[in-house]
Amino acid sequence: MPVTEIDALPHLGEARTRTITDQVFDALYHRVIDLTLPPGTRLSEAEVAGRMGVSRQPVRDAFYRLSQLGFILIRPQRATTVTPISERAVTQAYFIRCALEEAVMRDAARALDPADHDHLDGLIQRQRDALQAGDHARFHDLDDRFHRDICTAAGLDFVWTLVRENKGHMDRARFLSLSFGAPRVIDEHLSILKALRDRDGDAASAAVRGHLSQIRAILDRLKQDRPEMFDAIEA
Repeated sequence: MPVTEIDALPHLGEARTRTITDQVFDALYHRVIDLTLPPGTRLSEAEVAGRMGVSRQPVRDAFYRLSQLGFILIRPQRATTVTPISERAVTQAYFIRCALEEAVMRDAARALDPADHDHLDGLIQRQRDALQAGDHARFHDLDDRFHRDICTAAGLDFVWTLVRENKGHMDRARFLSLSFGAPRVIDEHLSILKALRDRDGDAASAAVRGHLSQIRAILDRLKQDRPEMFDAIEA
C-alpha cells in the first residue's frame, strides 16, 4: 500500500474509551468515504495493524464489517481491496435516505423554533467558510451536521441513526462531487431552512427531496469525469 494511504490512518495510542475494533472500523470507514482510501486501494491486515498500533484481530474484524457493508472486497489468497463506487448501492442509499428525511421535514417544520433556525443558519455560514478555504472534509462534516441537527431538534435522533447507517455509499459519490457541486449544496440548504422558518412542512419536504435527488445528476457527471472510481461491471 502506498505510504500516503496508510499514513492517513491514526495510531490509537493508549487512551481508548471504545473497543479497538470500533475505532479501527471508524478510521477505515471515514477514509473510504472521503476517498483518502480510493477504490482499488490494497489493504493489508498487518500494515494497518502496525500503523494503528493494534493487533491483527481487531483489524480483521473491522475488515469483515466493512466487507459486509460493501466497502471492501476480501478474497482468499488475494489482496483485500477497496471496492469501486456502485451506482446501484448509491441509488439504494438515496431511496432510504430520501424517504426518511422527507418525513422528518414535516415534523421539523412544526417543531423547530427561531433559535434552531439561527443555529442552522450558522452551520450554513460555516459551510461557506469551508468552501472558501477549499476544505472539503470540513464542508462534508458540516453538511452532515446540518441534516443531523434538524433531526435532533425535531426530537427524531433515531432517524439520523438510520440515515447514517445507510448513506455511506451515497456519501462517497457526494464527497467526490464537492469539487463542482458545493455551491449548489449551500443554496439547497438555504431553501430547506427558508421552508422550516416558514413552518411549511410540504415545502421543506420538497426542498430536501430536491436536494438529495441531485445525486442522480452527480452520478451521471462523475461516471463521465471519473470512470475509474466506478464499478466497471455495472457500467
